[in-house]
Amino acid sequence: MSELTELRKQAATCTACELYTNATQTVFGAGREGASIMLAGEQPGDQEDRQGQPFVGPAGKLLDQALRRAGVCREDAYVTNVVKHFRFTRQGKRRIHQTPGAEHVRACLPWLRAELHAVGPKLLVALGATAAKSLLGSSFRLTHHRGELLEFDGLPLVATIHPSAVLRAPEERRDEMFDGLVADLELAGRTAVSFQGVDRG
Repeated sequence: MSELTELRKQAATCTACELYTNATQTVFGAGREGASIMLAGEQPGDQEDRQGQPFVGPAGKLLDQALRRAGVCREDAYVTNVVKHFRFTRQGKRRIHQTPGAEHVRACLPWLRAELHAVGPKLLVALGATAAKSLLGSSFRLTHHRGELLEFDGLPLVATIHPSAVLRAPEERRDEMFDGLVADLELAGRTAVSFQGVDRG
């Protein structure tokens, strides 16, 4: 059994915070060991919670488009979330996304570190402010440092917007925001290639 398979099995019964009580299931990362880039978002959404896979909803489809435009092979990217359970509030029959709290991030961060160890990527991409703050500290401001080459645990990191931010943006701003996401992913792809063959551990 591979290390990732074992981690996924262990995470399926995680009760480190209360989010497991309402979520359908743990949504672990997807991809292969040895992927050159790991992309980490905030948490699963409604579709991800139902299907048990990360980035399979509308934001995931937009991320796939951005990766293609950036020239990053989707098969060479491992996708996951900092928080593994869907946090939401109910409005009638709808389940509305609710930003995870610091306690949820703390409870889940060991899983992300374990994924990093198992996958061994050359670069980490933080998708959105919550993911970036989880890794870089609460004082981090995405508006000031997005698209820069940063570092997490000795690993190069690029922080960018979450694909869902593009979907929520006013129509007149979507193309500009999408282009910015693509540019940040292009930087990630170039940087990961430059570290190919470099032993970081």
